Amino acid sequence: MAGMAASVPAAASAAAAARNVEISFYFPVAVGGTVATLLNRLVDDFEREHPEISVRPIYAGTYQEALAKSLTGHKAGTPPDLAVLFAADMYTLIDADAIVPFDDVSAAAKLDPAWMDGFFPALMANSRAAGKTWGIPFQRSTILLYWNKAHFRETGLDPEKPPATWQEMQGFAQRLTRRENSTAPTTRWGVQIPSSGFPYWLFQGLVTANGARLMNPAGTQTQFSQPAAVEALQYWLDLARLHKVHPPGVVAWGSTPRDFREQKVSMIWTTSGNLGAMKTDAGFDFGVAKLPAKLRRGSPTGGGNLYLFAKRPQAQREAALELARWLVTPERTAQWGHDSGYIAVRPAAWETPLLKRQVAEFPAATVARDQLLDAVAELSTHENQRVTRVLNGALVAALEGRKTPQQALADAQADAERILLPYQR
Repeated sequence: MAGMAASVPAAASAAAAARNVEISFYFPVAVGGTVATLLNRLVDDFEREHPEISVRPIYAGTYQEALAKSLTGHKAGTPPDLAVLFAADMYTLIDADAIVPFDDVSAAAKLDPAWMDGFFPALMANSRAAGKTWGIPFQRSTILLYWNKAHFRETGLDPEKPPATWQEMQGFAQRLTRRENSTAPTTRWGVQIPSSGFPYWLFQGLVTANGARLMNPAGTQTQFSQPAAVEALQYWLDLARLHKVHPPGVVAWGSTPRDFREQKVSMIWTTSGNLGAMKTDAGFDFGVAKLPAKLRRGSPTGGGNLYLFAKRPQAQREAALELARWLVTPERTAQWGHDSGYIAVRPAAWETPLLKRQVAEFPAATVARDQLLDAVAELSTHENQRVTRVLNGALVAALEGRKTPQQALADAQADAERILLPYQR
């Protein structure tokens, strides 16, 4: 890391002085914290192996803040060289002419394009468009169901058998919910699906289970008001209003894992990226499972890709490409997945001794990976920030009771059609 790299032999130091290239690397975490520490360690390792390249990590806040800063820098002519940004923001970055395809940069550097193969196919659905590879999977995830095994046991449920269907999840939640009587406050909820932060993503988990998709592969059309989507939103709403096994109104994304750790809720939906922290902090036996099905199993993928930015000199661009390639080698993505809790993005990574040991000690680590077989692309369209904003607003309006699911999703679809009209072919 610039200013922080470990000492290297004199010959390597001389080479670095003669050929040094510095690159900036935007990363979407608040300054400090566990993930920043892990990334610092990776950067240090990279610099030791590549003494001619120094890397300046810039911790750019949330994913949304990192995107805004990256695009602002692009417009000002000072973009990052490499950035980890939402995979779902690929079309936004393409439309802004902010990124360049990895294919083109690799070809210019006379590299074998085979390095861009070997990722889980589901992860590439938010990484490729128009025959080009615009993003490389790095820290990717799916949604998982987490359950408290002690709560299952005390209510007569099999602690090793999570709900596999919507009907089972509702029924299990009814047994798990705790209140003194019908009018008393709830002391423990059966299930909790967060609806702030990324409500569209959690909603997409329900829609996928109901056999539908929210957008076309080209990102030019949405299907928010289709009957399967309305039914999925009604099911979510009914968990709270009809069955009273889910907190009413909007449930905070950030507090959901904490509520689970504090045993205020027996089952939650959250990202597989929380698995490592949950294993460390929960203090009780829990399980993780694929999302329950209505018509099928499946989850949207999520998380961040590596992107190469335009308007950068050739030396910096090739150095950024080298860092990206290094980060996604099987050994490195295995280390990142092991330490962070995100999915190791290459099947080959799961054959490394490190992940074989982890799987033997903690089999739950494979659930998010295995769910990739049934996964779908995360909601991603042109003008993605605007489109997801209208869908998020519609979901909140329905969950708060201000609109019916049918009206909320019809309004969101109409707004999305207006936004996407310029992209119709």
